[in-house]
Amino acid sequence: MIRLKSLIVAGLMALGSLGGVMATSDIAEAAVTCPDGSYRKENGIPANSLAECNLPAEQSGDGLMNRVSKIISVVLGVLGLVAVVVIIIGGISFITSQGDSSKVTKARNTILYGVVGLVVALLAFAIVNFVLKGVFGGASTS
Repeated sequence: MIRLKSLIVAGLMALGSLGGVMATSDIAEAAVTCPDGSYRKENGIPANSLAECNLPAEQSGDGLMNRVSKIISVVLGVLGLVAVVVIIIGGISFITSQGDSSKVTKARNTILYGVVGLVVALLAFAIVNFVLKGVFGGASTS
């Protein structure tokens, strides 16, 4: 019984706070005068809320999606480089196997794994570019 009352009180409090948020949403849309010394006040740029007073009008640096796409591009580039190195190591071990069938098989498998890794890295790059362009409208890893 006490638990039911607690749940009802908590629900009413949540609804009350939601109503307060809904009532103040119109206030946030009005223009705000930024305090002295803030970036927007000094440059005469209007702000919609006090939270925007020290934010620049235009983003001078890269956005989050550009940073993520650059990180993904670097990781996929490193994976591609590792795959090429594995192919080169497999080629060297194939050349130096001197006709030993076990060494030749091991070298061929190393080359095969390197080629598969390179194909996977290229496909991952293509898929990431496709998804980023489709979902986020133009942020790509190129």
